[in-house]
Amino acid sequence: MQAPAPPALPPRADQVLAALWQQAGLPPQALERITLTGQEPALPSSFALGTALQAALGAAALAAAELGRQRGGLSQQVSVDIADVVRESSGRFTLDGRPPRVWDKLSGLYRCGADTQPGWVRIHANFAHHRDGALALLGLPTGPATDREAVAAARRGWTAEAFEAAAAERGLVVAAVRRPQDGQRLPLAAAVAALPLVDITSLDAAHAPGRGPAARAAGGPRLRPLAPPGGGALGGLRVLDLTRILAGPVAGRTLAAYGADVLLVNSPHLPNIESIADTSRGKRSAHLDLRSEAGRAALRALVRECDVFLQGYRPGGLAALGFGPDELARLRPGIVCVSLSAYGHAGPWQHRRGFDSLVQSATGFNIAEAEAFGSPEPKALPLQALDYGAGFLLAFGALAALLRRQQAGGSHLVRVSLAGLGHWLQGLGRLPAGPAAAAPDEHGAYEETDSGFGRLRALPHAARFSHTPSTWLRPSMPPGSHPPAWADDAGPGA
Repeated sequence: MQAPAPPALPPRADQVLAALWQQAGLPPQALERITLTGQEPALPSSFALGTALQAALGAAALAAAELGRQRGGLSQQVSVDIADVVRESSGRFTLDGRPPRVWDKLSGLYRCGADTQPGWVRIHANFAHHRDGALALLGLPTGPATDREAVAAARRGWTAEAFEAAAAERGLVVAAVRRPQDGQRLPLAAAVAALPLVDITSLDAAHAPGRGPAARAAGGPRLRPLAPPGGGALGGLRVLDLTRILAGPVAGRTLAAYGADVLLVNSPHLPNIESIADTSRGKRSAHLDLRSEAGRAALRALVRECDVFLQGYRPGGLAALGFGPDELARLRPGIVCVSLSAYGHAGPWQHRRGFDSLVQSATGFNIAEAEAFGSPEPKALPLQALDYGAGFLLAFGALAALLRRQQAGGSHLVRVSLAGLGHWLQGLGRLPAGPAAAAPDEHGAYEETDSGFGRLRALPHAARFSHTPSTWLRPSMPPGSHPPAWADDAGPGA
């Protein structure tokens, strides 16, 4: 019998970045202005996580530099080292010397099914309503007192996929752990494969790129002039950030690192995770209750003056409140709407909620890693690569759309999904030597700042610019610390 062919080795990060750049229709000559250093394997993983993260962040940083140049700024060289981006994507930080509480005690993997149908399922219980929903489905008491042993015992009566389907019907966040080949047979896989990794479409065909001066006139105002030197490549750019869980906040934080004015808008009634202390660096942070007309009116006023609207609400959630992409384009011609989803905006799973860890499980990563490491149990990736990769690509998509708007006007919609990121990452090939690799040394890599959450010790941004620094000029602050207004309208100290 002929031995199976070894998996294809990943391409170089610069080749992956060039493909992203070409797919977005951006000027190829700009690729001469970026340098990617370091090599795989950059992490203990059989997947090319370093390549994917380096290419995604490199694309975002280069697009920021190109947009700054087109707005009258300096022509800059950009560099991203693979170890730096892997360190940033680890998401590690401390507050007053204390590491964050990352996972609820009930979150994680569980065996389920009878002996004849063994399987694994992953539950995400970091928010109380998700935890209690899963407990109720299992017939267990809700609340924090129920322990993992009770959940494990109750799960034995379910097959993995039956529990996943029942949870999805209730809007819960659960995933069956699949082999890669089983994940590829899901209708989800075909739907995601049919979508661009970074989907950029015009919200107004009359203002589509390539229509010339008339489109530029009709497509809303061009971007403001660059802010004074020191404001970064994106100085003067206004970004509304309505996201909460890693990928979206990382996108907003990335844009803030390049000088954008990022206003994070949280609901006073929705929970957050402790990572908000890290991902809010560089942003101002306001509260708006979109259940009230006053809150929706305040958001409409902000939209009329923004350039980018970034959101990661459940599918259809904001559209039901009057803030779908078409409504936003009518409010603010020339806007770039950026939307994150777990499983893509088309196909049978498009309305399912999900997080990085669940998408990993559902699409085969955990079993593939277990096989590569010789583990008897499913094994997660060594960091939240889908979240961070999607976050960098959301930032890239926003900037690519702004480059289109700068040239030809129009409003644009950018869509990225965690499942799409996973499909792309799986297609990059495997690293046979990856499981033996070590993560980059973090000694001396951290920076410390005061924040509204306490003394924050966290990792710096990985992209480097030849003339403008990539840094966060504002400390992270708790939700509601600032008024819901743009910086130049919010008064002293804003």
